[in-house]
Amino acid sequence: MKKSYLATLVSLLCFSVQAQQGYEPSPKTYSQTNHGGVGLIQMPTARHNKAGQFSLNYRDSQEYRFWSASVQLFPWMEATLRYTDIRTLLYSSDPNFSGDQTRKDKGIDFKVRLLQESEFLPDLSFGARDFGGTGLFESEFIAASKQVGPFDLHLGVGWGYLGRKGNISNPFCDLSDSFCERPGGFNGLGGKIDYQRFFKGPASLYGGIEYQTPWNPLRLELEYDGNNYQQDSAGVLLQDSGFNFGANYAATDSLNLNLNYQRGNTFGFGISYKLDFNNIKQVKFDPPAKQVPKTLPKAEDALDKVGMNRELYLNAGFMVSNFALKPDEIVIKGTQVAYRDEDIAMDRVGRVLVNYLPPTIKTYRIVIVEAGLPQVETVINAERFVSEARYESLSADVKKSYVRTEPKLDNEAWVEPSDHRGFGYSADVFWIQTFGSPEKFYMYQGGLLVGGAYQINNNFSFQTTAKVNILTNFDDFKFKVDGQQTNVPRVRTYIREYVTRSDVTMENLYAHWKDKLADNWYGQVYGGYLEAMYAGVGGEALYKPIDSSLAVGVDINYVRQRDYDSDLALFDYKTLTGHLSFYWKPFFLDDSLVTASFGQYLAKDKGVTIDFSKRFDSGIVVGAYAAITDMSSEEYGEGSFTKGFYVSIPFDLFSLKSATGRGRIPWVPIARDGGQMLNRPMNLNSVTEARSPFLR
Repeated sequence: MKKSYLATLVSLLCFSVQAQQGYEPSPKTYSQTNHGGVGLIQMPTARHNKAGQFSLNYRDSQEYRFWSASVQLFPWMEATLRYTDIRTLLYSSDPNFSGDQTRKDKGIDFKVRLLQESEFLPDLSFGARDFGGTGLFESEFIAASKQVGPFDLHLGVGWGYLGRKGNISNPFCDLSDSFCERPGGFNGLGGKIDYQRFFKGPASLYGGIEYQTPWNPLRLELEYDGNNYQQDSAGVLLQDSGFNFGANYAATDSLNLNLNYQRGNTFGFGISYKLDFNNIKQVKFDPPAKQVPKTLPKAEDALDKVGMNRELYLNAGFMVSNFALKPDEIVIKGTQVAYRDEDIAMDRVGRVLVNYLPPTIKTYRIVIVEAGLPQVETVINAERFVSEARYESLSADVKKSYVRTEPKLDNEAWVEPSDHRGFGYSADVFWIQTFGSPEKFYMYQGGLLVGGAYQINNNFSFQTTAKVNILTNFDDFKFKVDGQQTNVPRVRTYIREYVTRSDVTMENLYAHWKDKLADNWYGQVYGGYLEAMYAGVGGEALYKPIDSSLAVGVDINYVRQRDYDSDLALFDYKTLTGHLSFYWKPFFLDDSLVTASFGQYLAKDKGVTIDFSKRFDSGIVVGAYAAITDMSSEEYGEGSFTKGFYVSIPFDLFSLKSATGRGRIPWVPIARDGGQMLNRPMNLNSVTEARSPFLR
């Protein structure tokens, strides 16, 4: 049986090579498995979608429902997050705690390409499924895929869940007897990577064929399953056949419908919605960029200051805070509020200025200011800008006319008096969400953050924020850890009490000082009610050179826990917390940022938090983080350590006009007290984003 299946697959390959020579229609995107990630029905393949491809999936069968999100981070790496609803089991045996909600399980998968398909060689990939959870579907695989005409042929070897049929001997047993048996259970209290089980235990050969029908939207699938379903979390599942059948119908470029027949006795269906994170665009109705006039303004003409500032804001999205006019140059301070791409922003700024300034002004110095701190100065050579903007050569490029440098603002004769005193206000929206809670699968809280401030001078201010809940079901939040025996301080797990106390709460109230300390150096000091759960004092220093791939910061804070029953009262718990942080954009990973923060956390545990984020061409950022500390899994509790994921989305992907803001959608599987950082009022690396842009 084992040899006959392999022989059949090889025969099909040879037949297809002869019969379909030169026929190579490949899909725009490959379909998703039931568990998420590119593959057939149950089995993953070696295929990868193009970089930036994102797929949101739902699959439904008799025992399981799968919700998953899969993203192609790089051309060679795919990552998948998944929630599984196990219909045959309840979340808990206590109906007062979780009602009739069925069991939910979280999973994380990845797949890495080892070899890219060529004329004679297949795609070859290695991957792991459910490698960071409780291991209900934990498995590893090595798969090869080769397209021959309208057929896409797949062959793989699976271990763990994918290899339970055991139809071949584990090839790694020849290396060591330790690979012949797969350890049971999981380390800690779940959530750890149990690498000691990788490639161990029974192994199975699996494979399949995809056929692109003459009708382009329809693809058919046949797979041989490597699992026998005798040890499933949903119970022993009857398998009348080792073959599964499926059909994928592309209803639109974004919407894919799936119908399948599994194990010879079970029908399933699903839907996938696809996006390309690199090419998501929104039609914009921005004003056209100003044209460079044939005749520039004359030197003797009076400068229309009001008109220039107005056009810089309306046409170039640049809000001027002040400017200084010299015989041969102009210095302009301000903030970019519309255009995320600096090249677009500087092109528009330059075009406005040449319409208002005479040719005697040889240099435009544009200083970007954030939070009152000068970040970067863009020096535009006016004559060259005019030449490049008029396309006077075949190789014209406006970017050649300017350079970025450290701001130099010494004793400038500003047009407007520099009086920074006064009141200010702000308003923003927030959205908090959790998945997989015992009370309800999806819990949320959303509303407004209303801020106020009084500025003493450019460096010192008093600030406060009120949180106003508008939409929430957090009132159903029942889970408490009071009864658990632990010596770990309750630094974050009073979250239920904090978020449900009142619909209007004081988020923070503090005094704040910040300044540019020297070239490449920034600093801040703060004190008061710093965040929803902590009050205290602290400070931060950051070293961040212009356009450098590396920045280094250090913060230290002495804080005391706030009383969740009062806006002003404090608990007795106090601690010293702080971190040394490195922000690195590796040259070998395009558009990526790695942050490593070493130090002491709120629960007095010590360790490091690693955050990896990947930016796509649209500006969408996908990230993940984990905190590894000296707190044991038993002390931490379920999940074993702090980890989470997030997507950061630019607002202008949803608006008809360009904008610079963005929103963040987090996903934290389980939050406990270990590896928890203070939410500082201001993060200097974020404030100085313009010095070495990542979130464009």
